[in-house]
Amino acid sequence: MDKKVALVTGGSSGIGEVAARQLKDAGFTVYAAARRTDRMAALEQAGIRTLALDVTDAESTRAAVERIIADEGRVDVLVNNAGYGSYGSLEEVPLAEAQAQLDVNVLGLARLAQLVLPHMRTQGSGRIINISSMGGRFATPLGSWYHASKYAVEGLSDAMRLEVGQFGIDVVLIEPGGIRTEWGAIAADKLRATSGQGAYRTQAEAMIKTLSASSEPGYRLVSPPEVVGRAITKAATARKPRTRYSVGIGATPMIWLSRVLPDRTFDSVIKRFAGVPA
Repeated sequence: MDKKVALVTGGSSGIGEVAARQLKDAGFTVYAAARRTDRMAALEQAGIRTLALDVTDAESTRAAVERIIADEGRVDVLVNNAGYGSYGSLEEVPLAEAQAQLDVNVLGLARLAQLVLPHMRTQGSGRIINISSMGGRFATPLGSWYHASKYAVEGLSDAMRLEVGQFGIDVVLIEPGGIRTEWGAIAADKLRATSGQGAYRTQAEAMIKTLSASSEPGYRLVSPPEVVGRAITKAATARKPRTRYSVGIGATPMIWLSRVLPDRTFDSVIKRFAGVPA
């Protein structure tokens, strides 16, 4: 059989870029997709195929999957990595921004799953790897819509796993902890614009500091994106993958604490960890 084919969304930087490279090294024919193809020239030079893709646009997603099917005749692995963090108090985040957050992080993921599943069913095999977060298992201050999106990804993935297993298709969740990418700086900018003034200013200032630090070189409380790439590759190649992979600094212990501690006790842990006033 020809090489297995993988599609990685959000492939222009960070986790997506690393995952595309590691999947290629593992023997996959890899398509890396993102809105900005100009940022993927290095991937093309490495032998990775690139696609323009906006996960919120139905025509864009349809065209991307149709091109892969036309070129390769199959899709074996879908890595739903595209996403961002919209931070700000629930009181202050415009509902239009909340909708945009859900459209990228949840509906964009579901849109691509709907497009690849018929092909995977025909093949009798396939793997959908959804990038969630430890933030899909517990919340941090001022991240209500981001956490809502990742909680939704967790529930959607659990339900989809029950539905498609009968067709030989696996659904896997990757739950990263703090990872050194552009994500933290982008989330900090969103938070500054939304809640940097007014009633939530003090809490926002603390969270902005924490989020911004995660994107800075040398910050010790984050892991490099390569650890997530390795988990994605393991999930893509394992004979029987786990349903969840918690990876990166803090992910496994924090998820465990969220399950065993009383809510208010865990709230105190989160506030202390985030550096916000109690």
